[in-house]
Amino acid sequence: MDEVIKFLDPQPNTNFIDGTLGGGGHAEALLEKVGPTGKVFGFDWDGEAIERSKERLSKFGERIIYINKSYTKIKEVSRDYVEDFKKVRGVLLDLGLSSDQLQNSGRGFSFQTNEPLDMRFDALNNPLKAYDIVNGWTVDELTDILREYGEEKFARKIAQAIVKERINKLFETSQELASLIYKIYPMMPRQRIHPATKTFQALRMAVNHEFENIKNFLHEIHEVIPKGCRLAIISFHSIEDRLVKDYFREESTDCHCPPEIPVCRCDHKAKFKVLTKKPIMATEEEIQQNFRCRSAKLRVAERI
Repeated sequence: MDEVIKFLDPQPNTNFIDGTLGGGGHAEALLEKVGPTGKVFGFDWDGEAIERSKERLSKFGERIIYINKSYTKIKEVSRDYVEDFKKVRGVLLDLGLSSDQLQNSGRGFSFQTNEPLDMRFDALNNPLKAYDIVNGWTVDELTDILREYGEEKFARKIAQAIVKERINKLFETSQELASLIYKIYPMMPRQRIHPATKTFQALRMAVNHEFENIKNFLHEIHEVIPKGCRLAIISFHSIEDRLVKDYFREESTDCHCPPEIPVCRCDHKAKFKVLTKKPIMATEEEIQQNFRCRSAKLRVAERI
C-alpha cells in the first residue's frame, strides 16, 4: 500500500482508476488523498466484490464510481466518461485475489473450505467453470494448464490422477480435488505450501482467461490514459510479471528495428517511462503481517 501511494502520488482533485477494486483498500487510500472533488473509478467483474466494497467506501459518496466489468473494458468505459478520464493521473491493477474471494466466495477459489468447483469471477457472462475443466479436459490439456498457469512440476502426475479418479466419481467440490492432490503428491521436506495450491491457481487462471486479459489490457491502455498518468501493476505470478516487464521495456524504447538496419523503418515511439528499474517487493515486516504478499511484485511506468 505505501509503495503504491508513493508511486501514484495522488494529488487533490485528480482522478484514478482502480482496475481491480476487490475489497476497496487501495481505492479508499486514493480517495482520501484526492478530495475534495477527485474521483476513483473502481472496476471489478466480480459483482459480489463490488457490493462488499460499497459499505467500506460509502463515506465517499459519488466520488467513487463502481464499474461492474473487467479492467479489460477500460477503453470501452472511457467513452462514457471522457472529461473525467482526461483528469486520470494513475491506474492500478492488483492481480491478486482478495481475502474475501479466498475465504467467503462460495465458488471454490480455496480448498480451505468445501465449496463447489466454480472459480468464475463473472458467473453471468462466463460459462466455463473449474468443474468443466477438471471433469472434462484430457490428461494433456490438464497437464498444459497446470504447467503454464501453475508452474506445477508434477503437472502430469496430477492430471493423470484426476482423470483416473473421475471415472468413478466426478469432482464436485474444492476439498475433493485438494484431497486427491494431497494424497498423490510427492511431499518435500519442510514443505509449507499445500500441494494443491498451484493447481487451484492454474484452474482459476484458465477459467477467467487471466493471461489473455492482461495482454489485452496492455495492448490498449496507452490509448486510454493521458500523458503524465502513471500505471502501477502488482503481479503475483512469474508469467504475469514477465508480461508487464516485457511490455514496459518495449514501450519505453523508440525504434524496434533489428540492429543491422541503420535507419529506423518501424517508426515506433516510446509510450512510457519506466519508474521502477526492478520490481518493488513486499518487506519482511509486511510479509509477516500478510503471508500472501510474499510473491507480490510492483512495477510502475508513466505515460509520456
